[in-house]
Amino acid sequence: MKYDVLAFGAHPDDVELGAGGTLAKMTAQGALAAIVDLTHGEMGTRGTVDIRLEEARLAAEILGVRQRVNLGLEDGFFRNDKATQLKVIAQIRRFRPEVVLANTPRDRHPDHGRGATLVREAVFLSGLSKVKTTWEDVEQEPWRPEKLYYYFQFYEPQPHVAVDITGFEELRMQSILAHRSQVYDPNSNEPETVISSKAFLESTQYRCSNWGRLIGVESAEAFETERLIGVRDLRDLL
Repeated sequence: MKYDVLAFGAHPDDVELGAGGTLAKMTAQGALAAIVDLTHGEMGTRGTVDIRLEEARLAAEILGVRQRVNLGLEDGFFRNDKATQLKVIAQIRRFRPEVVLANTPRDRHPDHGRGATLVREAVFLSGLSKVKTTWEDVEQEPWRPEKLYYYFQFYEPQPHVAVDITGFEELRMQSILAHRSQVYDPNSNEPETVISSKAFLESTQYRCSNWGRLIGVESAEAFETERLIGVRDLRDLL
C-alpha cells in the first residue's frame, strides 16, 4: 500500500513534538501516514523500552497514524553506515511515501542531526535500482519520495514553510502527553529532564501559536527543507 507521508524520529516522541499537529491534520483529511522510530530511546533518564513502546503506540493511535515501526537502532550511538542505511531504505520502499518528515539537521541532541542525515541520504539512495533491499523476503522496487521536510524540537533554525494546524492543537497535545514517562507529569517521582519540565511543554504550545501568528492563523508547525518551494499562484500563500 502506498502511503502519503512517512515521518522518521530518532526517538519515540520526536515526531509528536515536531509534527504531531501536521500528521493529525493530514490523517483527518484522509492521508495515509506511518511513523518510523529509529531507536527505543533507551538512553533516556525516564521510562523503559516497554513503557515507551506502549506510549508510542497510543500516540500513533491518537494521531490516526496507520503504522508505527521501531528499527531498534542504538540510542545515542547509531551510525550512518551501509547496514543502517539499508534498514531505512527498506522502510521507505515499503511505505512508498510522497512526503518524508525527519528531525532537523541541527539540534541539541546529536541523534537528531545524525538521524536527519541518515534519512536524507536514504531518501536519495532509495531511488537507485542497484541498491538492493527486501521486505518479507521479496525484493523491493526503487522509490524516491518527492519531498523531504525537517521538523523542529529544541533549536529553531529559520523555517522555510509553516503548516496551519488550527483545530488540531488538542490532538497534537494529546499525542505528546501520551509519552507521559518523558514529558511533564506533576505526579511523577522520576528525575526531571529538559523535556519533562512544565516550561518545556508550555514552550511547545507557544511556539505553534507564534508560528501561527506569523502566517495569520491560530496555530502552525514549521519546517525547513533543502528544496525550492513553489506555488501555482502567489495568492495561494498565507
